[in-house]
Amino acid sequence: MNKAELIQIISEKIGVTKKQGEDIIELLVETITTTLQAGGEVTIAGFGTFMSKTRKGRVGVNPQRPTEKIQIPPVTVPKFKAGLGLKKALKERDKVPVPAPAII
Repeated sequence: MNKAELIQIISEKIGVTKKQGEDIIELLVETITTTLQAGGEVTIAGFGTFMSKTRKGRVGVNPQRPTEKIQIPPVTVPKFKAGLGLKKALKERDKVPVPAPAII
């Protein structure tokens, strides 16, 4: 599913225009992004938690010259930890038997 499909589903489900649905998605993404930039976390109960973590610097290899070592600096990266409700939903999906294809 892409962003346009998500906007379409949201606008149909809650009875708003596509433009209002797009505004909702844009505001959600903007709010999560600015909160993570400020060092905070966004927790959506039953879905999960968005957070930022700092990945340590390390020594790597220059791909153009494999014998040359390079220093990779620390970097802040986004992380997502799935909530219990999302985990349960995916486990339930895995329990549903998939019918075997018919052999002709």
